[in-house]
This record gives sequence, structure tokens and C-alpha cells, in this order.
Amino acid sequence: MSDAALPPSIDTSVPHPARIYNAFLGGKDNFAVDRQVAEQTLALFPDIPVMARQNREFLDRVVRYMVEELGIDQFLDIGSGLPAEGNVHEIAQALNPDAKVVYVDNDPLVLVHGQALLAKNGNTKVITADMRDVEQLLAEAEKSELLDFSRPVGLLFIAVLHFISDEADPEGLLRSYLERLVPGSALAISHITPGEADSNRLDKAVDIYSSATPPGVHLRTAEQVARMFEGTTLVEPGLVPVAEWRPRRGDDTRATSATGLGGVGLL
Repeated sequence: MSDAALPPSIDTSVPHPARIYNAFLGGKDNFAVDRQVAEQTLALFPDIPVMARQNREFLDRVVRYMVEELGIDQFLDIGSGLPAEGNVHEIAQALNPDAKVVYVDNDPLVLVHGQALLAKNGNTKVITADMRDVEQLLAEAEKSELLDFSRPVGLLFIAVLHFISDEADPEGLLRSYLERLVPGSALAISHITPGEADSNRLDKAVDIYSSATPPGVHLRTAEQVARMFEGTTLVEPGLVPVAEWRPRRGDDTRATSATGLGGVGLL
């Protein structure tokens, strides 16, 4: 990806999780510094692209479930990352053309690409905000004039909460968001967990990633991730590896060295 004509707010010398994830997915919206981190991590865990694809398939199934079975027609996707195949608005609006989506990320590059992708889509917007600043983020989401918080919302935290440290209190952060949602809303989370991965290799991978993208990545146990759903009722099959959450024919269900856990909670 060329850095020519990019806004000055985009620092191409510093890696960013959204762009590293894009590299894992085989995308082109990343820079050499992002690919370097991705390649170092892949040397330790070659199946990360499989995990990334399984996470995208989980997102697809979650959005379909919320639209088809819960009747939700507005989504707030926090830590959305760069556009990739199977974006939330594409899934939701294929099922309900009136569905509205607000994407949020702290990487200005996401805003640049989102604005280009969504130039003619009046039901979808991208905003730049930090998910740790709940009030500012929600204020920006309301300014979009797409979301009505007096009605059910699909709140998505897909592969992003492991970038929040324990000191930043991810459980309290989620409670702050859930307090703004009405009954009938739904929360979807996917989060990396150690699984059966070799601890030495995992520690090295975490060190590589964390040194490149402070405050780094924070692996959590299934019990810790389950606590993030406090205040909601988990739907079947509960909190499980993302590949096992209501898989469809053709989805990638291979076992991976580390595991992404996923679930959906109802308010």
C-alpha cells in the first residue's frame, strides 16, 4: 500500500492492529511495518490466517442471527478495522436494506477507506473514536443520526477487547455501553484465548505484538471472557470457539493452535 497522499494523521512508521489484522487476512491495506509484525507472528503461529477467517465467519453468522432472529436493524461495530470481505453493512443490508451501521475505529486509515467505500451508502457511516472513551464515542455515534438508542442495537466487539488491558477494566467498559442500550439489544464479543497453544511460543508472539502496538494484546481465559457478558443472557451455544458458534456448511471449523472465543448476549 502506498503512503502517498495519505492524511498526515496516519503514521505509516508505526504498526496498528487494524492493519496487522488486514495483513493476516491477506489484504492490501497495510504498510511494511504492519507486515513485519504479521510475518514475525506468523513464524510462530502459521495458522493465524485460519483464525482470522474463522473470526470473520463468526461475525457474518452473528449479524445474520441478529437481523433474522432478533429483528435488529441497527448496529454499532466498535473496533471495526479496515473493510474486508463480508462487512457488517453488506451482511445486514442484504437482509434488510433499511439496516443502519456505524463503524468505529481509532485508526484514521479506517475512516479514509470507509468514506471511500460508503460514499453512496446513506445508511452507513464510519467514525474515528477510542472505545475507552465511552461518552465521546456514543456522542459521535448519535451525531451520525443513524442510531436510535431508544430502540434495540446490535453492539459488536469483534476481536478487539484483547487490546484493552486489565487496568483499563474491560468489564466496566462494557457495562458502560450496555447501560445505554434498551432491552432487545444484543452484545457480540470475540476474544483471543490461549487455548492449547504452546506457552513459550505464545509468550513470544504476545511480546512481538505488544512491543509493536502498545498497550499490546491481553489473552484471557474463558472464565474472564464470560464475565464480560455480565448483565446479558448468553444464547446457545454459549461462549465457545468462534468456529463452533452456529457454523454453517462450508465454514472453516478446523482446530487452531490458539483460540478465539465468541458468544452473543441478549439484554
